[in-house]
Amino acid sequence: MFVDEVILKVEAGNGGDGCTAFRREKFVPMGGPYGGNGGHGSDIVFVVDEGLHTLLDLRYQKTIKGPKGENGRGKNQNGKGAAPTVVKVPLGTVVTDMDTGLIIADLSHKNQEEIIAKGGRGGRGNTAFKTQTNTAPDYSENGEEGEKKLLKVEVKLLADVGLVGLPSVGKSTIISCVSASRPKIAAYHFTTLSPNLGVVRASDNRSFVMADLPGLIEGASNGEGLGDKFLKHIERTRVIAHVVDMSASELRDPYEDFVLINKELEAFNEKLMKKPMIVIANKMDLPNAKENLEEFKKKVDLEIFEVSAATNKGLDKVINRLADILDTIPSNSLYDDSQIESHILYKFKKEEPFTITRDDDGTWVVSGKEVEKIFKMTKFSSEEAVYRFAKKLRRMGIDDKLRELGAEEMDQVRILDFYFDFKD
Repeated sequence: MFVDEVILKVEAGNGGDGCTAFRREKFVPMGGPYGGNGGHGSDIVFVVDEGLHTLLDLRYQKTIKGPKGENGRGKNQNGKGAAPTVVKVPLGTVVTDMDTGLIIADLSHKNQEEIIAKGGRGGRGNTAFKTQTNTAPDYSENGEEGEKKLLKVEVKLLADVGLVGLPSVGKSTIISCVSASRPKIAAYHFTTLSPNLGVVRASDNRSFVMADLPGLIEGASNGEGLGDKFLKHIERTRVIAHVVDMSASELRDPYEDFVLINKELEAFNEKLMKKPMIVIANKMDLPNAKENLEEFKKKVDLEIFEVSAATNKGLDKVINRLADILDTIPSNSLYDDSQIESHILYKFKKEEPFTITRDDDGTWVVSGKEVEKIFKMTKFSSEEAVYRFAKKLRRMGIDDKLRELGAEEMDQVRILDFYFDFKD
């Protein structure tokens, strides 16, 4: 089964918790803190596997979750970091963050691997908090939460040339003649239900990959017929080859067929119209083909090649010309920088450290990634940890902001699902 798109939730592993421990040995007076740090949580890593051609293995997986890092232990023993959780995907897989709409990874190279969700760092043990003024800290940290993302994972085939056209124009016959691909061929529409790839070799031994894409119809860009499910596979192709039934055996006008396909390509993605195009005038062995071709040439200003896929005539010239065109076209990236999520951009992007709102019941609600991260990593079982947490909030300016907004003594303040009393 050809599965080229899945929705998937990934959860990287949380970091291990730090340990609060003290050195207690008979002849070591005032041994001090002895708690180790937690280990790093598991990263979710997507790796290209050239043996895969479909996302069938991911279709029934709702969530992929990485293991947590080991907790720290006494005697300054740090917890072991969790191994990355590896997910194998086909070559040409694109991973999109559904919350931001940005591309996380475009896995278009052999053996490429990308970190899709980062595991949380391990919490620090109490040894890490030892200072000259606090030689015996009685607190440690919880591990940081791993990243959680809702993803759209889709395969966009890696092909140099894409054959496009309406149903039953002979695309499958052409690719079966010029490559070792053996698609299903029959005398009815939509015989091809999934894209077929074939390696094509020119007369001088140059080779490239050709894709036979399922037949398109009017409204394909809006999902009609097999619709935009397969239009996306054209996006990676470097050259588009229009296959036109020049004999009008389906009682359609060849030029109108050509215009209709271009209209659907443009509606799906305007960039497709900027790709080099040629026209393969197929079924030239049938009646009326020559006359129709003469009219077609008057309206279309593209290279046109006369072929008969059924009798395997004229295809050599097409293959050699496509190889020449491909030699002049660089392999450009499928996406521009504005579409790709940059970890560097987000690392240094300035965000509001916190926001404060007020519920209908009068509770002050403090939210923000940094505040929530500090809260989750604090172990409230220790008085020192609670004091440290309050001190951090004060340094962030939360106390001052609450006073400015009109908070009074003993007002309730909420962070996530936990409530605190505001004290001036």
